[in-house]
Amino acid sequence: MSGSGPVHGMQGLPRRWTHVRVTGPSMSPTLKDGDRLLVARADRARPGEVVIARFPARPELLVVKRCVREVPGGWWVEGDSAVVHSDSRTFGPAVVVGRVLARVYPRPGRLPAAPATGL
Repeated sequence: MSGSGPVHGMQGLPRRWTHVRVTGPSMSPTLKDGDRLLVARADRARPGEVVIARFPARPELLVVKRCVREVPGGWWVEGDSAVVHSDSRTFGPAVVVGRVLARVYPRPGRLPAAPATGL
């Protein structure tokens, strides 16, 4: 997915609302590979929210992560998986470009809070 406009100097989401597909295990058990999400374009977030973000160090990479805290340069974001660390622990602060509103497939509904073993 490519963005159509800058958000804090980075490419944002192409539309106000969009769907994204999760790839990889970094948000397990909350999200699984293949889940489809409804996302609203946004540049703000709150701790605990699941967001779509980009890392300034890897601007071509669009990721689904959970916000931990605001830091200089953006947000510290982490996946819910205890073993996969393709997040701020590897790439540093991220810029939020969207908020995940709900999972639409295969188990429609709002996302649960972070798992007890996660954040």
